[in-house]
Amino acid sequence: MSASVLIVIGDICAPKKKIDTISSLYFGVLIGVLLTYVLSIALAPLLSQSFNAGVIQLLIGLVLCYLCTSVLLQTKDDFRFLIPYVEFVREVKGFKPLILDTSVVIDGRIADLVATEIFDNQLIVPRFALTELQAIADSSDKMRRTRGRRGLDILNQMQTDDKIDLTIFDRELPELAGQTVDLKLVLLAKHLEGKVVTGDFNLNKVAKLHNIAVINLNEISNSLRPIFLPDEQFKIKVIKAGEGADQGIGYLDDGTMVVIEGARDRLGQELDVRVTSTLQKNSGRMIFTKYKST
Repeated sequence: MSASVLIVIGDICAPKKKIDTISSLYFGVLIGVLLTYVLSIALAPLLSQSFNAGVIQLLIGLVLCYLCTSVLLQTKDDFRFLIPYVEFVREVKGFKPLILDTSVVIDGRIADLVATEIFDNQLIVPRFALTELQAIADSSDKMRRTRGRRGLDILNQMQTDDKIDLTIFDRELPELAGQTVDLKLVLLAKHLEGKVVTGDFNLNKVAKLHNIAVINLNEISNSLRPIFLPDEQFKIKVIKAGEGADQGIGYLDDGTMVVIEGARDRLGQELDVRVTSTLQKNSGRMIFTKYKST
């Protein structure tokens, strides 16, 4: 009776159970018992001469079950236990995990993007990236310190959101030893068969050289900006003078720069402008417009 009560209490205290952890425990104990049985047969001639054969077998069983369970729990991300004819809905959504780099965490847009549920994948922050982020947060430079603390706040925000599956990857892989942070991220993505999420131009290039899929937040942002066709008209406020002799500069709500011909002397005014052309760069889109005074 007391054992049943303890089992119920333990079940209540652990409401969130992960199928990979349960599978690792189950198979660890099963393999440990099988190894104990095989080892007992092999050592039968020696055990028959011992007065404590039962105790020795019990100790061997406990040690093997513990070792097998420990190994499987530490390597559960590398193995998947499949039960024939039974299909489970994955609690960890998506098939390819997304590995976040430091820059994308500090940027903060990843939290807003994931909150829209457009990504259905597990998010992974490697321990070495978290260490780098903590070092930035402890920097003597005020700007770097602010950026680092913002990144830590973003991670805490995502960890407390039940809809976001965020994991800190703690394992030290041999192939990562002595590599730069960027290369570690790429090698980890290759090991986990995942994708790198970044806003860093250089990391983007390194990942593509290693044939690793990359999700660049800047490219996503650029692709979602509104498209204005030639001769389309809209209103915009002139913020500053442009580089040209008669140019003014304005910005859309998403940060797109708008070059306005004939508006250099209209600073601070909201004008009706007509689109003449657009220019797409890696850094973003520029819209060229013309203003004619009435």
